Amino acid sequence: MTAAGDELPPLEVRLHRADLVRYAGASLDFNPIHWNEKLATEVGLPNVIAHGMLTMALAGRLVTNWLGDAGAFVEYGARFVRPVVVPNDADGALVELTGKVKEVRDDGTARVDITAKFDGKAVLGKATAVVRLPKG
Repeated sequence: MTAAGDELPPLEVRLHRADLVRYAGASLDFNPIHWNEKLATEVGLPNVIAHGMLTMALAGRLVTNWLGDAGAFVEYGARFVRPVVVPNDADGALVELTGKVKEVRDDGTARVDITAKFDGKAVLGKATAVVRLPKG
């Protein structure tokens, strides 16, 4: 049974430049800050950055891995507070994801608070999901 305070199994995802290319193709977001180092640094970024929605999708994966059902999402939102910088090397960028059940509601749903970190710092703010819990 799920209870407030329960922690979701953590998830670590390593993003590489190839992941950004694949995501750009799937999302049709070809903004050069996600692949062109020269342009990314010219606009003030430290380097190429991951798509914000890709980062948010990874945080959603944390919850779907826990529930086993992507269709259980009722509501999901987050703010982008810091970019995930993806170097052009074999290590890539490590995104660390954790979650905690904030509350279980009488209607069979639960609110999950999600933390997404890169380089020890939060990259998403106010990341929360409301999900339908499995019956039984």
